[in-house]
Amino acid sequence: MLMNKRDFVKSLGLTLAVAPFLSMQKKFQGKETVLKLLPNRLNKGDRVGLISPSAATAESMQILFAKEALEALGFEVETGKHLFNRRGHLAGTDTERAADLNEMFANPEIKAVICIRGGSGAARILPMIDYESISANPKPILGYSDVTALHLAIHAKTGLITFHGPNGTGSWNRFNVKQIEKVFFERELVRFENELVKGDDLVIKQNRIQTIRPGIAEGEIIGGNLTVLTALAGSPYLPSFEGKILFLEDIREDPYKIDRMMSTLKLMGALDQIKGFIFGQCTDCSPSGGYGSLTLEQILEDYILPLNIPAYRGAMIGHVDKQFVIPVGARVSMDAEKGFFEMKEEIFTS
Repeated sequence: MLMNKRDFVKSLGLTLAVAPFLSMQKKFQGKETVLKLLPNRLNKGDRVGLISPSAATAESMQILFAKEALEALGFEVETGKHLFNRRGHLAGTDTERAADLNEMFANPEIKAVICIRGGSGAARILPMIDYESISANPKPILGYSDVTALHLAIHAKTGLITFHGPNGTGSWNRFNVKQIEKVFFERELVRFENELVKGDDLVIKQNRIQTIRPGIAEGEIIGGNLTVLTALAGSPYLPSFEGKILFLEDIREDPYKIDRMMSTLKLMGALDQIKGFIFGQCTDCSPSGGYGSLTLEQILEDYILPLNIPAYRGAMIGHVDKQFVIPVGARVSMDAEKGFFEMKEEIFTS
């Protein structure tokens, strides 16, 4: 039967109305590919930039401690022009914080960018970042928590491998220092496996992993803070999840909020695309009351078990003193039963 003119116009209108959403879905689901970009090597004696893309640092001594820690690691340190600025809870205006990031990447004397802390606010500067300049000057950027927004956006827009690890004001204990040395100076293909220390007990209790589903998987690793990641849903600042190993962590979130955010990952199609799943630490995530609560274990099993992919929880990732330095965007393999993942490729330019 031939379509009459009215039906044709209605059909055309529906198609035109739906087309942008189909295009958004196609783009959002990671059909566009960005080539992987390796950062330049980092060596002791190099000059690094210390910036605050998110919240302000309340005490100037914290900035001094961060600078001294980086110098103790062997770096020369240049602070961002607006590092000491403050606007509300933020470390200056959006324009100022973005300017510090852009200037550090554009400056050839700066070999890496270190974020002094997380907090909140990094997502506000994503449209102001000069991604072309970053592509032309690939260098490591290090941080975690709210810095997740920068890791995901920079990787999505440029393909650059970035580094999820201690902030400048974080803990620079022996474990974290060794992570920096292995990843950046020795350039090892690091195996990220929890440090198990037996205390005065019959069994080891600290840093134990729990297997959600056993198995081995290989793929590029992406992720970070769950709250920050899901807040970018629907934006152009999320990389593709297809074939990736997803790692997550969070702090001070009730289980029902974790459930809501995992639901978001499911509904937006991200979970159905990943090949492996690693959950780090959910620090201070106990339920605050009400009629009862799902446990974190139940929530993760609800969303991850049906995927039939290797998965485990309890990795040393997140708001903890000792944490892995994870190359976001690098190819890794994971063993969910043994509870480790390891790098499978060189991640720096030769």
